[in-house]
Amino acid sequence: MIPLVPLAVLIPLVGAALALTVPGHRRLQQAITLFSLTAVVVLSGALMIIVDAHGTLVMEVGGWAAPFGIALVVDRLSALMLAVSAVVLLGVFLFSIGQGLADGDDDTPVSIYYPTYLVLGAGVFNAFIAGDLFNLYVGFEILLVASYVLITLSGTAQRIRAGVTYVIVSLVSSVLFLAGIGLVYGATGTVNMAQLTVRIAELPSEIQLLLNLTLLIAFGIKAAVFPLAFWLPDSYPTAPAPVTAVFAGLLTKVGVYAIIRTQTQLFPDSSVDRLLLIVAGLTLLVGILGAVSQLDIKRLLSFTLISHIGYMIFGIGMANSAGFAATIYYIAHHIIVQTTLFLAVGLVERQGGTTAIPGLGGLMRSAPLVAILFFIPMLNLGGIPPFSGFIGKLGLFTVAADVATPEAYWLMGVGALVSLLTLYALARAWVLAFWRTPAKVTENAGAESRAPKPTTTEALMLRDREQALFERLQDAPGAPQQAEQKDIPRLMFGATAGMVVVSIALTVFAGPLYAYATRAGENVAHPERMVEQVLGSNPESDSGPGGGSGDTQPQEGGVDE
Repeated sequence: MIPLVPLAVLIPLVGAALALTVPGHRRLQQAITLFSLTAVVVLSGALMIIVDAHGTLVMEVGGWAAPFGIALVVDRLSALMLAVSAVVLLGVFLFSIGQGLADGDDDTPVSIYYPTYLVLGAGVFNAFIAGDLFNLYVGFEILLVASYVLITLSGTAQRIRAGVTYVIVSLVSSVLFLAGIGLVYGATGTVNMAQLTVRIAELPSEIQLLLNLTLLIAFGIKAAVFPLAFWLPDSYPTAPAPVTAVFAGLLTKVGVYAIIRTQTQLFPDSSVDRLLLIVAGLTLLVGILGAVSQLDIKRLLSFTLISHIGYMIFGIGMANSAGFAATIYYIAHHIIVQTTLFLAVGLVERQGGTTAIPGLGGLMRSAPLVAILFFIPMLNLGGIPPFSGFIGKLGLFTVAADVATPEAYWLMGVGALVSLLTLYALARAWVLAFWRTPAKVTENAGAESRAPKPTTTEALMLRDREQALFERLQDAPGAPQQAEQKDIPRLMFGATAGMVVVSIALTVFAGPLYAYATRAGENVAHPERMVEQVLGSNPESDSGPGGGSGDTQPQEGGVDE
């Protein structure tokens, strides 16, 4: 079973190399990418089953035993993140194929898009199975280098400006992360996470706090928590629809995952848990207040993305197994639902020619399927029962009620308010885009004519309210003029519908999935288990090549006993 572990990274990397050898052959590159991502979906599903039944898998690369060698670790949390990420990457890939077939790959140059997309996936997967801090850094850098290319595809001025901001912020975060690794190594003499569990606990509390805050700030930028999320709303919406969807769904969650790992594995008795709760509340509030003031649907969703990161930090700040379980379930939910919403907005943009709400209207009649595909994940993200968003938030609120501290009660109230405001912002956008009579209609001859003027008192009042509302909302900076409306290929419909089905499956199978998340949360809440699984009975072992457990069977996680 252990040889399966590195395949999650090797498959997309080999696929990217093969795709680069056939530049210009779009169909062949698509086939290679499809096979690679499908293989990782199957592999990650198998890993979920294996680690849940038999315990954590640990592979020591090159036969060098930990802590000297590079350890690749797949536990329940890693396996779940691999599976969810692989499904998202596959769904967005199918969406991008449909867009490319319809538009001739104007926004996704065939020679670089598919290899870069696979490299991005390899970086994400590597981050999830990294067993030491430096390998986690390598995973981040792989995905970031690929994201630099993807976010500037087609080279428009707006995308280049947004890309420059994204690159600068990412480099600052990477420098902080690398500095944190240097400090950790200088203080402990190792970067292996399992060994760090033992050695950091022996450091003075002031040194522990310094290391903790350095890593937390670096990961906070990547996860887009307040006040480090200023870069996101102006960066993600400018990219092509498939790129925006995969960025919004995945990249910030890699940062959240890193926070979970470091807070539970390196700093299990951290003194910053209260600070995390404060940051969670501010992230929830600031993000949603930004969302309700937006005139553009993409920017609205970008601000809700920031806001809902606060729910994940909320669970981490609870610092117990139930809080980690609720966070893990909510991460899986949010990756799927946020990606699905951005894909649905991609369909709205093709149908209406814009994502600015004043330029939309009447889409319920012209595109009823698009309305449904946006409506379902909208309810899910808003936390309407019985969807997975409601289940995840209920889990977080239950943990807060059990903790019963003033901060926990405060966050319960903030979380409930944010859930209502999320539903309000999304429902308002849906009503104005789909139900509202369009402000302008275009006849077959191409001449622009006004829609019939309102004559009744109610219609006049409604028009005045709409105008007042639009005046209070903020449009995207440098927003482009309305583009040409385009037909929506069936494959784009199918990919979005498939992701909607996956989001519904999170509700249908919420019981088994939440139980799995509970076992995963129990695992991460007990870092000594990872120490034993990676290092064996002697955490300070000095084994050399071949002296580790690379040839041993995976050990039990112990949570089912």
